[in-house]
Amino acid sequence: MDARTPDFSAVRTAMQRYVDQEIIPGVSWAVLRGREVVDQQCVGFADREANTALRPDHIFRAFSNTKIFVTCAIMLLVEQGRIGLDDPVEKFLPQLGNRKVLKQDASSLADVEPAKSPITIRQLLTHTSGLSYGIFDPGTVLFKGYNDTRVLNPLTALSDMIDKLADLPLSYHPGTAWEYSVATDVLGRVAEVVFGQPLDAFLKARIFDPLGMTDTGFHVPEAEQGKLVALYNGADVLDPMKPGLTRADDLPFPQAYRRPFPRLSGGGGLVSTLPDMLALIRALLPGSDALLKPETLRLMMTNQLPAGQTIRFATLGPIPGKGFGLGGAVTFAPTPLDPSNSTGEFQWGGLAGTHWWICPEANTAGVLMAQRYMGFWNPFFFEFKRLAYQAVGG
Repeated sequence: MDARTPDFSAVRTAMQRYVDQEIIPGVSWAVLRGREVVDQQCVGFADREANTALRPDHIFRAFSNTKIFVTCAIMLLVEQGRIGLDDPVEKFLPQLGNRKVLKQDASSLADVEPAKSPITIRQLLTHTSGLSYGIFDPGTVLFKGYNDTRVLNPLTALSDMIDKLADLPLSYHPGTAWEYSVATDVLGRVAEVVFGQPLDAFLKARIFDPLGMTDTGFHVPEAEQGKLVALYNGADVLDPMKPGLTRADDLPFPQAYRRPFPRLSGGGGLVSTLPDMLALIRALLPGSDALLKPETLRLMMTNQLPAGQTIRFATLGPIPGKGFGLGGAVTFAPTPLDPSNSTGEFQWGGLAGTHWWICPEANTAGVLMAQRYMGFWNPFFFEFKRLAYQAVGG
């Protein structure tokens, strides 16, 4: 192969190995060099039990890939001057004003102090608002509070979720730390209030239809459900490389993504396909103005966290070299797990193994789709990206 034709055979071999070892059921991907798709492949199964091979038109549960869509929706409203990044959230959602913050070492939800500042739209976009998720920190006071009030209940609309959050304290003073949270669901409600329509109508009118995304939405229509990829659990949540997959289509709740639910989750509610995700990522490439202005895209891909701060997860601790832009992580110092030339990479993914990335410095971007529950930043993803970067640069 000449230098202009990347060789992705090593990528395919590696991904086939993860399928054969029953780490993932199947995986599909598209890789860009500049604006050109230089590789698009599917490996493995959409449904292992039915022996259905994975195809490009199969529909995946996007989980937290949903967040980049809602971020784009907010940034469209910012460009119109209808939202300011440093506006307090209570300008749009009065219930979230006058916040209380849980004291350090609090033993109950009553151990609080007044917040030193209001939550801003920028802090919601960067997960520095003080909100939590009620997923990643079992045993804590706030985890119990979020779960007792059923903040994530799919049977309640976003407006009801805001009311539940109004009664819960923040886990830290806004802007002082990073914690993955329901912030993007809150932004979905902000978009509804400002746009004056439900979130699904806003996304369809301003993002899905303009970009030709025909299979992205908050549930799979009944006639299309044969194209929904099966969801699987790994053998051991603490050992991502232990072989074995178990069918788990009813996660995170029965009938999820198969019928409409009141909650239009801006943090994790969408389904999508490889071609649809690729359409979005192409629209976000540096210099593009297909969806947002180039200066907006540059801002989104700029680390917003203060020097010395990184993103962190309760179970993993701080993630070295990773800051956060508007809607995704920004790599400011690649680790050994990352491609060596991935400085400046803007990326995120979903709980079940869907991922996207854009790296201006390496002139590459891509989308990777899999359906293994707890598949975010699984070893298959890191190996895929290292090999894909090598192929693009080779």
